[in-house]
Amino acid sequence: MGPSYFCFLLTALGVTAGAHRLWSHRSYKAKLPLRIFLAAANSMAFQNDIFEWARDHRAHHKYSETDADPHNARRGFFFSHIGWLLVRKHPDVIEKGRKLDVSDLLADPVVQFQRKYYKITVVLMCFVFPTVVPWYIWGESLWNSYFLAAILRYTISLNGTWLVNSAAHMYGNRPYDKHVSPRQNPLVTLGAIGEGFHNYHHTFPFDYSASEFGLNFNPTTWFIDFMCLLGLATDRKRATKAMIEARKAKTGDGSG
Repeated sequence: MGPSYFCFLLTALGVTAGAHRLWSHRSYKAKLPLRIFLAAANSMAFQNDIFEWARDHRAHHKYSETDADPHNARRGFFFSHIGWLLVRKHPDVIEKGRKLDVSDLLADPVVQFQRKYYKITVVLMCFVFPTVVPWYIWGESLWNSYFLAAILRYTISLNGTWLVNSAAHMYGNRPYDKHVSPRQNPLVTLGAIGEGFHNYHHTFPFDYSASEFGLNFNPTTWFIDFMCLLGLATDRKRATKAMIEARKAKTGDGSG
């Protein structure tokens, strides 16, 4: 199970530190080697290419809980979890998505390379790499490598991400903004390596930690901070304590 967990962490970081906190929100800056690593990890995640993921996520924040939100939680748990991927996009998602500023994504050669060769990189990173490496290096059987490190890992990582869209919009408290749907959900935080502080994230989407609590229960933040120590990441954006407390007092539900 060791290789499976290692691949799960790589997969998760490709989404959380990569497509989400770096490319969707620009909450920190990453140098070329780190961007290449995160793009490869994102292909292992197989959750749409970085460009499409980031564009849809920006629409989710700008038009949250409306028909222009790709996974509008007001349409129910199933729709926001997986149903939105099984049907055609609502016309508002397409129309308003075209108006979003994605010039930064179009100007990033790493994003464009991954988009151009997405199918090839998915086959290699999501299925071939997790199957072949444990077999070749650790002597694991190809059967176990494929079904555990590739298929089971992929299934769990998908649902970990989807729970942010579904469970974290329905279950939990709202200490920062009681007027929006996203909640603080500790179980989602564990499954999505730090992405379950969702009421905070929708209140302060620019914060690289996506949480008031910094390193606590936030492996994605640990990773970004470590990359900063190595000189591969810079310019981490953070909400100040004064901003957080003022927002809690103004719009919070009193639970934080």
